[in-house]
Amino acid sequence: MMTKVGYLPEETSSFVGRRAELARLHTALTTRRMTTLIGPGGVGKTRLAVRAARVAADRYTDGAWWADLSPLPDDGLLLPTVSDAVGLADHTLRMPVEALCEWLGDKHLLLVLDSAEHLRGPCSHLLAEILTTSTGLTVLVTSRQPLGTRGEYVVEVPPLPVDGAPDALQLFADRLRAADPRAGLDAPGDEAAAAEICRRLEGIPLAIELAAAGIGRHSVAQLAARIGTRFDARGAGLGAHGRSGVLSLAPGFGAPGPGAPRGTGAAGDYGDDGDPGTARLDLLADATVWPRRHRTLRTAIGWSHELCTPLERLLWARLTPLRTDFDEEVAREVCAGGPLTPDEVDRALQGLVAQSVVQRDGDRYRMLDTLREYGRMWLTELGEARAAADRHARSFLDLARRAHDGWTGPDQVSWYHKVSDTHLDLCAALEHLLAHDIDGAQEMAGRVGFFWACCGHLSEARSYARRALDAGPVDGPHRTRLQWVLGVAALLQGDFATAEKHGALCTAGALYDRDDEGMLGAAYLSGLTQLMTGEPAAALEAAGRVLRMAESVPADSAHRLRCHLITVFALTALGRLTESEAAATALRRACERGGEYWTRSYADYQLALIALLQGRPAASAAHARSMLAGKHRLRDSFGIALGLDILAAAIAAQGAGAQAARVYGTGHAYWRMVGHPQRGTPELGPVRERCELQARAAVGDEAYQRAFERGQSDNAEVGLAAALRTELQL
Repeated sequence: MMTKVGYLPEETSSFVGRRAELARLHTALTTRRMTTLIGPGGVGKTRLAVRAARVAADRYTDGAWWADLSPLPDDGLLLPTVSDAVGLADHTLRMPVEALCEWLGDKHLLLVLDSAEHLRGPCSHLLAEILTTSTGLTVLVTSRQPLGTRGEYVVEVPPLPVDGAPDALQLFADRLRAADPRAGLDAPGDEAAAAEICRRLEGIPLAIELAAAGIGRHSVAQLAARIGTRFDARGAGLGAHGRSGVLSLAPGFGAPGPGAPRGTGAAGDYGDDGDPGTARLDLLADATVWPRRHRTLRTAIGWSHELCTPLERLLWARLTPLRTDFDEEVAREVCAGGPLTPDEVDRALQGLVAQSVVQRDGDRYRMLDTLREYGRMWLTELGEARAAADRHARSFLDLARRAHDGWTGPDQVSWYHKVSDTHLDLCAALEHLLAHDIDGAQEMAGRVGFFWACCGHLSEARSYARRALDAGPVDGPHRTRLQWVLGVAALLQGDFATAEKHGALCTAGALYDRDDEGMLGAAYLSGLTQLMTGEPAAALEAAGRVLRMAESVPADSAHRLRCHLITVFALTALGRLTESEAAATALRRACERGGEYWTRSYADYQLALIALLQGRPAASAAHARSMLAGKHRLRDSFGIALGLDILAAAIAAQGAGAQAARVYGTGHAYWRMVGHPQRGTPELGPVRERCELQARAAVGDEAYQRAFERGQSDNAEVGLAAALRTELQL
């Protein structure tokens, strides 16, 4: 959800109680620079942090921003995740922590890091860095334990009170009504039974929500009795499933097979000592911190697990490799197999939603980290962890293939967003493939790399492409793609020497393989490098030669369209504006026919520059706005920064100095997002300077500076929306 400035998760259910905790957090966020909410899993730290951040957001000029750390298996993607969360898509060669510190240096914002307990050391180190350099930064962390960072203020989050306060009972009633608006605590004895349930569950919100989800199969009184029996049973805990536990998860649904947990048989769950109710899964649970409450929550989750059908339990376990929100198609791809057919996946998924094990938001689904941990332990116990990781990796390799094939089609924008939104799953799949399937890793890194470069994940694109090349021999198109990804990422980071080197390697490899697509890609990379280094004639000659050589490649091929784009850029740089305009118009039409936005946006950019150079600023502004609309759909911050510069120049050339200054200011904010001063081909610099002087002359230095600073300080979306308005303010 977008707040006034910043992004926070949506609150999709009612918020109950916590007045004292919110008051304490208000004081902490006002007086402390770092506050950590601690408590066991399921106690409500995340919900409390969301509500506190939403209440506090307007007090921070630059808003409140949220980073969910629960999907990260280690600290490898910690910095990119936090950078993404605060809107930084660095395109430079700097150390990522240096870029983040600079980006946050003059910001006044609230940063929330959710679920940091498994990254306590790395998070503590990172926060020590950014809190030192960013004096306007306030940090709120949720964790099961303190991070130990200097200056950390710890607030323990207790369960909801169950005696003398209605909060836990209110939560139970709210969740009943959320599942069934006709449900309530109206029958005689219901309220007392519900209060007993909340007491048994010690006021732990997640446990209460899971209990309320089970009411569809029982009355409130029956539910209270079952929970009471469960909690009184010998050995109650994570693994105490009695006769309905993992028995039905074993291959064959009746007898233990090679994937069944040790000690699982027809008589129920047994531990290594043969004692029922002490399955090995109990030994995997952490009982060192808040042990009583951990046991209570483990017991509640285990009871919820028992209420699930065998296939729902199997799906619960198989969903755990997923790092990000998912849809039904992904659930089928990652989880189907054996008794869990694709149709059964759909049915079991809806069952898990009804049990509150999986949360649904529109057509997207997610699982709370505490429940994912439980499912992950069962996956290991079943001996399915490797098979599940294999299915996950195959699914996301296939996604990379389909996205690559769909790049120039009408679904380009949706593929672009899907690759961006599943970034953590793609990284997890690549890590698995690098360890177990080198060929798959090399193919995947090559196919997904350009998306990542466009999304601003340049360091990851470059790192995975290099690791894939170094992992083993690779020939043909996969090798050429990997070299191409390395070159494009280096080029966008301003490393022209490395880009030139990989352009030459792409060319040599494609010639050897007689790969026309590879030749077009190499020509694009080498041509863009030449344009950026002031050699447009060489770029024009090389692009034209390769386009003639590769006539068999379809006109709507991504590499062919990009090669035509080099021709347009080069003609403009050489001053051959009439030819350039005709080529850009033809290229734009070709892109429009196929539903392609990325190349089309740069054709619009060139048409804007050509019109400006020809003295047609109104036409230039129209083309610039068309470019910006396309780049906004693709969330391409680098392209938006370029488009805002050319739009500001076109507005200045029409005499609207203050409006031009504001657009220049918004453009400067976007340039900061990508970590660069203003960039572009060499001929753009003089155009910027001339038009900025025009704007200053039109309104005076003081008014220009005020408007520039307003644009620079605007929320990026607000500033871009203002720039896209067509009316001039002269």
